[in-house]
Amino acid sequence: MVSTNEKYQKRRLRSSYLSVIVSIALVLFLVGLLGIIVLKTQELAQHFKEQMTLNVFLKNTDNQDNIADFRKSLRKKTYTKDLTYTTKEEAAIMMQKEIGQDFMEFLGTNPLKDVLAIQLQSNYVTTDSIQKIENELKENSLVYEISYDKPLIELLNKNIKRISIWLLAFSALMTLIAVVLINSSIRLSVYSKRFIIKTMQMVGATKKFIRRPFIWNNIKLGILGALLAIIALIGVSLYIEKQVPEINMLDNWQLLGVVFGVVIVLGIIISWVSTYFATRRFLNLRTDQLYY
Repeated sequence: MVSTNEKYQKRRLRSSYLSVIVSIALVLFLVGLLGIIVLKTQELAQHFKEQMTLNVFLKNTDNQDNIADFRKSLRKKTYTKDLTYTTKEEAAIMMQKEIGQDFMEFLGTNPLKDVLAIQLQSNYVTTDSIQKIENELKENSLVYEISYDKPLIELLNKNIKRISIWLLAFSALMTLIAVVLINSSIRLSVYSKRFIIKTMQMVGATKKFIRRPFIWNNIKLGILGALLAIIALIGVSLYIEKQVPEINMLDNWQLLGVVFGVVIVLGIIISWVSTYFATRRFLNLRTDQLYY
């Protein structure tokens, strides 16, 4: 009879531990997945920003040395990610291919300009920053005109800002839900041992002594749950990478390492705090209150 009861208690204990681990793993998986989405959203936003080009049309001149010096100075600017120089002759050839005819035959001259296409660093792709760059470039005597898609830049920054706000709000909500769910699972686990806690207290054990094994045990469960969540995140990332290679889910292991580290730290902190307050609650209860 005793042996049967012990087996039943062990199965119940294992079931309790398993439910805590699974609960922690599921919640931390969702938090980690959201973290990866947030990071990828920032990368995609940066990628789209860096596709924006500032076209600097140059005045007609035969002094190629001045143009070469201007190009060198632009490459050294902090806002320049890349620079492409296209002569008016090269531009004419490209236009002829696009329209399918030689437009210079009936014009008698090449109306196009030499152009410097500046690919900007993502942090400079804002209306104010580009305006400052434009004003600076116009001071150069070689510059004839500057062209860029201002409405598109304004729309891009507006949408990125809006998406970032919603993602941050959703992240905060998911973190709160994670804390609540993990806390509930651990409270139920501690609740099943409330009589053991009270018995230890009645025989003279201090609160710190009683609390320590519970905290350490649930921290280990939190770490196990976090590791399961990380394994699931890697699996999902590999699947997405295989299905949609353009997203490059696994191209930045440093950022993924940060997400995985946060998942483990969250698992430890939430488990520790939840266990601390759960055990404190039962330590402060009277014996007759344990039945409610």
